[in-house]
Amino acid sequence: MKFSEITSEDWVDLQPYLDTCLLPYTALTGQESPYETVSVLERLRDFLDYVEIPFKGRIVTYPAVHYSQASQLQQLNELCSHLKAGGFKYVIVMTADEALVQAELPEADLVLSLSALSSRKDKDELSHVNVNEFKKDIQSQIYQMWI
Repeated sequence: MKFSEITSEDWVDLQPYLDTCLLPYTALTGQESPYETVSVLERLRDFLDYVEIPFKGRIVTYPAVHYSQASQLQQLNELCSHLKAGGFKYVIVMTADEALVQAELPEADLVLSLSALSSRKDKDELSHVNVNEFKKDIQSQIYQMWI
């Protein structure tokens, strides 16, 4: 569910069920051409589907953090902390092109990085079998986070 689909009246009733925030991170540098930017955003969109579709009704997708800066990890950490203070029990950070690991974002409950998961293969050339394996692995990690 997207953040923009929730009204203030709905939030009171839905908050106990929508306990997990999904925070997309594109990690753009500003040096990408327009067509490269589109490619980055499409990869992230497709990667977000791994979580948004199977967990609709439990996860709220927030606006993406787009640009990477030297202090970005600290800002992402603070944002995760703020989202939890605002009522989310769990925060998942997802990125397609940045090789983030959990240790870099201790305030996030889960960090999912397509670059880290697919380090053996080109991001644009994942086989159907590998994609299904990634999806299962991601779903398993989310279930483990909720336990």
